Amino acid sequence: MRLQQIILNDKKEERILFTSKDFNANKADLVLAFGERIFLDEIKPYTTLNNIYPNANIVICSTSGQISNTSLIERNLVATSINFEKTTIKAIEIDITANHNIQQIGNIIHKDFFTEDLKSLLILSEGSFVNGTELINELVKETEGNIPIFGGLAGDEYHFEKTIVGLNKDASPEKIVAVGFYGDAIHFGFGSEGGWSDFGPEREVTLSEKNVLYKIGDRYALDLYKEYLGKYADELPGSSLYFPLSMKENENSEPIVRTILSIDEEKKSMTFAGNIPEGSFVRLMKGNLDKLIDASYSAASQTFSKQSVKPELALLVSCVGRKIVLGNRIEEELEVVQEVFGENTLLCGFYSYGEISPKLKKVACELHNQTMTIATIYEEL
Repeated sequence: MRLQQIILNDKKEERILFTSKDFNANKADLVLAFGERIFLDEIKPYTTLNNIYPNANIVICSTSGQISNTSLIERNLVATSINFEKTTIKAIEIDITANHNIQQIGNIIHKDFFTEDLKSLLILSEGSFVNGTELINELVKETEGNIPIFGGLAGDEYHFEKTIVGLNKDASPEKIVAVGFYGDAIHFGFGSEGGWSDFGPEREVTLSEKNVLYKIGDRYALDLYKEYLGKYADELPGSSLYFPLSMKENENSEPIVRTILSIDEEKKSMTFAGNIPEGSFVRLMKGNLDKLIDASYSAASQTFSKQSVKPELALLVSCVGRKIVLGNRIEEELEVVQEVFGENTLLCGFYSYGEISPKLKKVACELHNQTMTIATIYEEL
């Protein structure tokens, strides 16, 4: 596997950050290009990227910030290209507007990707309207829970207006891109950690519909949430990234972090990136800077549970909420990941509206919020 990572600025000028020995741009198979949505709309980078990597599948995804090794990159596009030696890939784009039913999307994924030599799936989805939980559950069903799935929901800085994704063209709203990896030569490792702390009592969800939460106990969800937020309530929905919810589907299940996408003042409800089922239990969470950074170190360490060789590439998908809370310490969560892998592992990725990653006890995947998730890739020669 040979790699190259470049930056494109607002004038579409290219700057090379990293190139493997003998890398040939004409032989690149896959390009992962990340940039803020407004920036992508302004520069329309596809033609430029296609001129550089003419034979590659080029995936473009909007973000809340780009990752390049230990640096957070803003107002520039970061593109990482991969030339596989023994691995084959397949990539498709799905239009959500033409496939309103999640089952239809799942059927497309199954029909186009599911064969005996499928090793893993990368999913990059628009993050403004899609119900991430339903999407992931359907993909797990269609792959029979045996295929690790990783990736994330596109971001839109702190605007929460729209997110865009594209395959072999400039990114646009309401798209999902899926990439399948095939063959025995490619190996993956996965890790995911949050580092958030619970506070306040655990309460039962008494009224919800999929990812829309109406009541917690006998209180309207938004009223109760505002009461806990205090001075931050006037800054909703942006301030909710400081205070996500911890959710357990039942008393014995593992907690999953859920972050808010929008609020409805009239209905006093909150819409989340994933489902909040009735009968589940929720608690508010808050961030401690050192614990958030330690969680990134732990996520990187987890990837070695199934992969003893240090990877050539690591895809990091972290949450926009972590970026807000960590502030000027944001690059520390990238530095500790590089510390685990060493300088010979190239880091790429983005800050998202939702992270997709297997958990240690699950083969397939789970939708996460407010976590650092890491997928490592290594190809045997």
